[in-house]
Order: sequence, then C-alpha cells, then structure tokens
Amino acid sequence: MRKTSFYQHDVHFTIILPLSLLALTVFLMYTAEFHLPTFFSSCRTSIPSDNNIIRSLTKPDLRILVGVLTTADGYERRQLIRLAYSQQDGTYHDAEVDIRFVFCSLTKEEQSVIVALEIMQYNDIIILNCTENMNNGKTYTYFSSVPTLFSDHPYDYVMKCDDDTYLRIGNLVESLRNKSREDVYYGLVNPCFRADDIDYKMNASFMSGLGYLLSWDLAEWISESEIARNNTDGPEDIVLASWLNTAKKGRNRYHNFPGIYDYKGDTTDDFCFKHAFIPETIAVHLLKGNLEWARTLKYFNATKGLKPSNLYHVPSWPGQLISEF
Repeated sequence: MRKTSFYQHDVHFTIILPLSLLALTVFLMYTAEFHLPTFFSSCRTSIPSDNNIIRSLTKPDLRILVGVLTTADGYERRQLIRLAYSQQDGTYHDAEVDIRFVFCSLTKEEQSVIVALEIMQYNDIIILNCTENMNNGKTYTYFSSVPTLFSDHPYDYVMKCDDDTYLRIGNLVESLRNKSREDVYYGLVNPCFRADDIDYKMNASFMSGLGYLLSWDLAEWISESEIARNNTDGPEDIVLASWLNTAKKGRNRYHNFPGIYDYKGDTTDDFCFKHAFIPETIAVHLLKGNLEWARTLKYFNATKGLKPSNLYHVPSWPGQLISEF
C-alpha cells in the first residue's frame, strides 16, 4: 500500500484551502448582492426599493399605503420628505408603511429624465394617467387606481396626504391599532369644531385634505362606484366625503384632534386646528417652506443622530435641540 507523505498532505491543503476561500467569497458576494439588502432595508424608514418601506422583520399585521400627492416638478420637496422620513424609527412591531409620491402624467422633457432617475434610485413614485390638477379628479384617480396597482398585495388602509404634511409614522400606526379594518374614514374632521361637537356634526362634515385615510374596501368601492366616477370636480376632500355620505359608506369615522393639526408658527394664539407642536403628533400640516419643515424636524429632534466632526461646522440657534454643538 502506498503511503501518503506529510508533504503531499500539505500540497493538497495548500491547493484546497484557497479554492475553498474563493468559493466562500463568491457565495457571500452573491448573497450580499441579491439577498441581504432586502433584509437590512426592511428595518429602515426610507423610500421603496424597500427603501421607503417602514416595516418589521415579521409578517406585518397592519399594512398602510401613504400616497403623498405632489407634482412632477416637486423634486426638492420630495427629497426633503425622503430625508425627513429616513430619520424616523423604522421598526413598528408588526406594521408596514409604504410611502409613495403620486402625481399625474409627465409633460416636460426634463421630467422624463429626472423622474426616471428618482424611480431608479428610490422606486417610490406612482405616475397616474391624468392631467395634473388639485380638485378635478386627481384624488379620485389615485384611490380608484390603487386596488388594481396593488391587487396582489392589498393594504389594510390607503392614505392620501399633501406634500406640506409631515407624518409621525409611529403615532399613526398606534392610532390605528384598535380601529376597524373595514368601512373606515379617518382624519381631521372639518368644518372646524371641537371634539365635544363631534357626535352630531360628524356625518355632515369631511376629513381635511391635509391627510386622511380609508380602509382598503372603500378604495375598492371607489374604483367601481358610479357615484364617485361621475362626481370628481370640486374641493377634493369635500367631494370624497360626499361620495361616502351618498352611499352611506365610511360608517367607522375617526376624528384625530389634537394629533392632526396645522402648523402654528409664530402666531400668538391657537385658532381652529392650529396649535403648538405636541409629542402625540400624528400629522402636522401647512409646512409650506423649508423654514417650517426645519422647525418641525427640530422639534422632533430629527438630527439627533448627527455626529460631531471637524469636517463641518453646525451653528446653534435658540431652541437648538442638538446638545453636542
């Protein structure tokens, strides 16, 4: 019998070990490229290539689609909103929240390129087949399109909000935990009155267009309803309420004051649904410019993760919440 020397073992080991390491490296690179991003992105608040999907690692018990109605030219605002949501805590137990920007058909050469780049980078845009408008059917097109667009993966709730509204996603999720999942109409009741009037005025009112939410079955009903299809012109929030009232839909109505409100700014008195920031905020509206957004994000300490560095100087203003600077 031929004996194998230690030298031959060493040669075999010398050859096999590098090959094994090479195979392991290729396997890990393949796994990282095709699998790991999905896992890690599911822990974050960002914007869909699973980049704007706020979800847990387990199968979600609650799924919400948030459509931010905006315009194709609103590049700067979309990027600001992406940044704002990316700094919120991205894990909400068993909830999943998808945030997508919604606008009508592209009309300019530059839009076709810049929007295409946004889609490639973020995959968080829905382009509806309509002419851009505010109160002539855009909201109808959005709600009526959603059941078809997401028929293979339906949501529990579908939300519409303006691009000057900032949501606190965790508070939104918690406010829906014990709510019905059917025939739901949720938001901030208008005309302006306080909660003690709610019982007798609810059905004669509407949810403010700053941000309201419908259960999935109501979105499906809108997509099929002649009542909605034949009545799309007028203030969109009032028109949508008229559909529900005519058809006796949306019987589970939830008024969310003071959690949903208008930005107060430097005004000295509270008026109607305008008041100072509160920790229980679900949505704050009327963030028309960058200063309003900055003050809102400062209140919620959005920049708390910023680390000191000699690469930048961050000045401090009165009320600055970042203690490091």
